[in-house]
Amino acid sequence: MNILVAGGTRFFGIPMIHRLIESGHAVTVATRGRTPDGFGDKIKRLCLDRNNEESIAAALDGRSFDVVIDKIAYSSNDVRRLLDHVECGKYVLMSSAAVYEHTGLCTSEDCFEPADYPLRWCERADCGYGEAKRQAECALVQAYPGQKYTVVRYPVVVGRNDYTGRLRFYVEKILAGEPMYIDDPDSRISLIDEAGAGEFMAYVAECDICGPVNGCCGGDISPAEIVRYIEERTGRKAVLSDSGEAAPYNGYPAFAVLDTSKARSAGFVFCDVKEAVYRAIDSYLAEL
Repeated sequence: MNILVAGGTRFFGIPMIHRLIESGHAVTVATRGRTPDGFGDKIKRLCLDRNNEESIAAALDGRSFDVVIDKIAYSSNDVRRLLDHVECGKYVLMSSAAVYEHTGLCTSEDCFEPADYPLRWCERADCGYGEAKRQAECALVQAYPGQKYTVVRYPVVVGRNDYTGRLRFYVEKILAGEPMYIDDPDSRISLIDEAGAGEFMAYVAECDICGPVNGCCGGDISPAEIVRYIEERTGRKAVLSDSGEAAPYNGYPAFAVLDTSKARSAGFVFCDVKEAVYRAIDSYLAEL
């Protein structure tokens, strides 16, 4: 297939593009051209500014693709600016589990219905992350009703190459003996590893999954289990204090666990969450 990827030159975009190349697809990557990639002549490249409609039009008007994978749509206007200037058989939107305002032990895709939510044309800076992602989904579903699409909803992605440093925060704080504040150590959360996140995006592009679909590792984990594993591996004791620096996974509900039965029914197998998290922690410790 002829596939356009908007974004994708870092973190879990890298295993995604490698998977697409290995599957024999013709891949074109559209970015601002600021981040070097290691794909060499295995891909084609387009340079555009996602926030500038004239730049998008100049790069994409008159072009069509079998699939567009949009990793960098953070608002309704982002979706509009792209879909107004490119034709595709299928549009894959990288969304987020942050679209769910209420979560539990089995949060399924129907817990947020973009067709029933009021659409507002906005930029990423106009609202919080979760609302901006909800509006991106609403724009796709309500303003482009004839477009075949898949919306992929991920929780936080972990891995060695995570530039956000969220999981690494726990490792560094414990090694340094610095206090940190964890609001609910026993909360149960879903996470996904960078390899699985990239490979599932590529899988979605190739198969017939339509509509919203959750993706995350099997099982769930708590901040307490993350801390305990680091303590066991390092022999250091975490310093937990209400006055410490707030930990990255604060603010989650007591249960924020995604149901992945739709993805699994389509044949995709996710790795276990503890395996993924502990592997990432081990990679950080090897570097420190």
